Amino acid sequence: MQPEFWHDRWDRNQIGFHLEQVNPYLQRLWPLLELEQGGRVLVPLCGKSLDLSWLAASGFEVLGVELTQTAVEQFFSEQKVEPQISQRGAFTVYEAGPVTILCGDVFALTAADVSTCVGLYDRAAMIAFPPDMREAYARHLTEILVPGCKGLLITLDYDQSQMKGPPFSVPDAEVQRLLSPAWTLEVVEQPDVLDQEWKFLKGGVTRLVERVYRLEKTGKA
Repeated sequence: MQPEFWHDRWDRNQIGFHLEQVNPYLQRLWPLLELEQGGRVLVPLCGKSLDLSWLAASGFEVLGVELTQTAVEQFFSEQKVEPQISQRGAFTVYEAGPVTILCGDVFALTAADVSTCVGLYDRAAMIAFPPDMREAYARHLTEILVPGCKGLLITLDYDQSQMKGPPFSVPDAEVQRLLSPAWTLEVVEQPDVLDQEWKFLKGGVTRLVERVYRLEKTGKA
């Protein structure tokens, strides 16, 4: 996906991927990671997600990464806070309290940028990328995040021939291939949510599994 695709989606307010509430998996399953409060959590392709505020309110430092400036500005505007804005390398940095959002390309992240991240929360990034970019994304995260980093990954699994992405289908076998052996993975929930997703029903999809993984990085790429 080219950057212009996402810029256009935000400019046209075609953001069906944005949830108007905190993700229930995050609320229910984040405690399983047993991360100490005060730790920093990386949230790639964060958009203007309310999950950022939930993590911050739960006692964590939050490092979001978002390509589109519109999304970043809307997040802080809707949270009614005025961020400090600066430039750091390839990113425009927006900071307010425990939330920092780097506006720029997630592939420009360096190990130094995420050296203090002990947590990872991916609800929208893995499923946003087509296969070739997904492979590069998984490899990049593995290369830059520190061993011991724990996280939640949420994917969708459906027949890709029935409907085009994004969001793309990322079956369990692909997740295992992309992240093993540098990560341990445990599937903690995998409900079929097709009856809750009108877009997929209308598109002719016959099965839609939302799969939630608990992750921990154990080694190098």
